[in-house]
Amino acid sequence: MAPRISLQLYTVDKALAPDLDGGVARLAGIGFDTVEAFAFVGRAAELRTAFDAHGISARTGHAFLVEESIPLPDGTVMTAPSHAETFAEASALGIEIVIDPFVGPDHWTTREGVERVAARLNAAAEEAAVHGLRVGYHNHDHELRPRIDGKPALQVLAELLDPRVVLELDLYWASAAGIDLVPFVEELGDRIVAVHVKDGPMREGISTAQVPTDQTPAGQGDVRLAEALAAAPALEYAVIEFDGFDGEIFDGVEQSYRWLQAALAGSDETATTGVSA
Repeated sequence: MAPRISLQLYTVDKALAPDLDGGVARLAGIGFDTVEAFAFVGRAAELRTAFDAHGISARTGHAFLVEESIPLPDGTVMTAPSHAETFAEASALGIEIVIDPFVGPDHWTTREGVERVAARLNAAAEEAAVHGLRVGYHNHDHELRPRIDGKPALQVLAELLDPRVVLELDLYWASAAGIDLVPFVEELGDRIVAVHVKDGPMREGISTAQVPTDQTPAGQGDVRLAEALAAAPALEYAVIEFDGFDGEIFDGVEQSYRWLQAALAGSDETATTGVSA
């Protein structure tokens, strides 16, 4: 069965902020019935009302689970909600998997640092299970550039995680870090249950230190998206996202949605028939 197509709502946050219901209606009009929430703690009831009105559910959501204090781009520091509050709000919203979207670069340069991240995620998985939830981790490039025992730090993390902890692999950021996507996806195997589908030119200097603005709709850049999607045996969610896009964002989202529909349909047909396209 093909994974469900979703959208990380951060992509359209500027449109949703002044008109949540109208923005969600536009997503439903494109064809989305699943989205990925963020900053949902304290907003679950409001979001649930808008989603329910348009036949949309949030099956995955981003929330900080590892770090308690998160530095923000403006120099301030955000205190993350407690795990108990996060999981209660996730349950109220209908989320199935709570995914930590970011653990700072300093944690990925040594094995001891990665072990601490793994321990926090494993502990969160224990707490989440009480609520019937799973937890996961979402990468950028800085978890993949450092090598520990010859392996990308994210791969070392995967080896240390409780089997209940899943990964959401951002295919764009993995590519930007120089990862050969297909064998890496195959190596991580069933651990990957979600991916972020985004595209753009692969050039020198791509980093989270400066958000790229030249990302493209899926299928129009250099990321080997279709091959990576086909290589993930346990994929449940294919989540469209733009970090930066120099165009009308809903148009970019819709182009990505249509491409992903076709790509997943082709992959599903190949898997069913055993015949490559």
